[in-house]
Amino acid sequence: MQHALLLMLMSMAVPVIAADYTVTETDDEIRIATPQLEAAVRKKGYVSGVAKQSLLDKKTGARDLGFGLDIADWIMEPGSDEAYRDELQAAGHQELIYQFGNPYHGKTQKRAIEGPQICTQAKELQPEIIRGKDFVAIRQTFNYRTAAPGKRTGSQWTQVMVFPVGKRYFISMQKIDIRNDSDGAFLRVDMPGHIRHTKGDSFNEVYLSYHGRVPSSEFLSDFAPDEKFNYTRGKTPLPERMIRGYSMRDPQSGKVGPWLVGMTLDPTVVSEAWCHQRSYICMIEEFGGRPIKAGESFSAAFIVGYFDDLDEMHRVYDEHKWAVRLDVTADGYRLSSK
Repeated sequence: MQHALLLMLMSMAVPVIAADYTVTETDDEIRIATPQLEAAVRKKGYVSGVAKQSLLDKKTGARDLGFGLDIADWIMEPGSDEAYRDELQAAGHQELIYQFGNPYHGKTQKRAIEGPQICTQAKELQPEIIRGKDFVAIRQTFNYRTAAPGKRTGSQWTQVMVFPVGKRYFISMQKIDIRNDSDGAFLRVDMPGHIRHTKGDSFNEVYLSYHGRVPSSEFLSDFAPDEKFNYTRGKTPLPERMIRGYSMRDPQSGKVGPWLVGMTLDPTVVSEAWCHQRSYICMIEEFGGRPIKAGESFSAAFIVGYFDDLDEMHRVYDEHKWAVRLDVTADGYRLSSK
């Protein structure tokens, strides 16, 4: 009886309060609250990044509009899997089959070399909570379980997210320690996240630093990722900053809210970035895309959150520009260029 009671108490949400933030952990998720933000990190189900509609901007009451923020997918590379799709099917690795030449993925040939897709198929992660004096951080990892023919499994994905007290954004890193040689391995992520809407009712405009401001009227009908508003390294001029996001709008009142943006702090690490309509606006980003050897790693650092205007987001970006790493202990966190 006492044992059963103890287990029940352990499974209940117990908030831990320190230095103006609160952390509440259950079997399914971790909830973080600072005076500026609230966010949830899922441990089960649709995992990685910040859970959908959980990033609350306390200044305005705004919440994200997509399926999650800073979400992780497969390790991929250029090329086609057409020659070995039958092998993938026979091995039960359908999650590695990547169809292209369609409105969802566009015409560019790409293939998944390690899977599964973390957000939908990892099913469960074990996030570590790191509590600092004026921040709380989450670190989580996953080792890929499936691989294309001729590739090894076991590359490690790491995500670190820091929620600083006093900021309306979080700082993050996604990193791959790879077990395979590749001419151009990259990680596919949602950055900042997708935009759900009905004929542009939930947002006023999109901002793409390599393109400019795009009104919601441009997203009333579907188009492929390589048709419009696409960034491809080597084809699109390198922008001074890599910032992508949207200005929110209340569907009922029409009132314009804050910007929710994702910043990739070193613009040179982005190999491709999508902003296309496919019943929702898909904001996929791919980083890496350069030759790499087994045993090496590649990473990107991000800032994701709420801003009042472009000047504010540009100023924050420039304060942290060129970072690709984020290291954290209870004593503090540090962004660095390597």
